[in-house]
Amino acid sequence: MDFKADHFALFGIKPGFRLDLSDLDSRYRDIQAQVHPDRFAHAGEAERRLSMQWATHANEAYQTLKKPLERAKYLLHLAGHDIQAESNTAMPADFLMEQMEWREAVMDARNGGDHHELEHLHNRLRGDINDRYDELGRMIDELADYAMATDRVRRLMFLEKLLYEIDDALASLEE
Repeated sequence: MDFKADHFALFGIKPGFRLDLSDLDSRYRDIQAQVHPDRFAHAGEAERRLSMQWATHANEAYQTLKKPLERAKYLLHLAGHDIQAESNTAMPADFLMEQMEWREAVMDARNGGDHHELEHLHNRLRGDINDRYDELGRMIDELADYAMATDRVRRLMFLEKLLYEIDDALASLEE
């Protein structure tokens, strides 16, 4: 195995946003079966350390590729596009207004203890996020429009955070 190989090469799959996740899971299990530290318990110190490094590397690569937002960020990185998440927070006014409306709706439902409304918001947002991931896949895999994909990834970061806030609100009502 080559530590310098990208995550896709590590698993022997073609780089792209759209992945067969069950194939990725299978390839990950195959690699872990080969490099898992338990297989090297009776080996020398150097072999045990190398197996631990490989297992860690495979796990990090798998965690990156199995999550669509992390996979998109990684693909953009490979294509030489920095998403500038910390330094470029500029968003179009209509997107920011939409975010404020979503957050107000979540806050109102949370404060009102409205579990049903929070679930409704969760489902609506999850659908919107899924549609945006479909669009992102087309931008990356078909159009190679990395500049537009970078913008979409930054937007999806906001939306994923909002989804987490909705899930947090739901959890707090269930306690």
